[in-house]
Amino acid sequence: MKEIVGNALNCMMNAIRAGKADCTVPSSKLLIAIVEIMKKRGYIVAYSKEGNEVTVELGNITECRAIKPRFNVTVSEYDKFIRRLLPARDFGILIVSTSKGLMAHEEAMEKNIGGSLIAYCF
Repeated sequence: MKEIVGNALNCMMNAIRAGKADCTVPSSKLLIAIVEIMKKRGYIVAYSKEGNEVTVELGNITECRAIKPRFNVTVSEYDKFIRRLLPARDFGILIVSTSKGLMAHEEAMEKNIGGSLIAYCF
């Protein structure tokens, strides 16, 4: 099975390093949800889905990676992964897959639900 999320985030980082304004990646429902969260936070300017591909207009991203293996976290463990993966306390997001859907770690902490870590971005 292909690692669509990891490949897509890697493609975005390569495009940023090459100075490109956008990149095209294979589409999936999970990837669309991740891109939507990143757009709400300002890391991505816009995206458009065309067939089986998504074209992403890149914004202000310093680092964006998939988290492998996908760690399961409880509400009390978020702080440990924030310190491990993000450069500062209120800088960046962890994208978490919860029973209520995909969301940023701050929203998951507000709703008091744990989940599985998918990616981080700052």
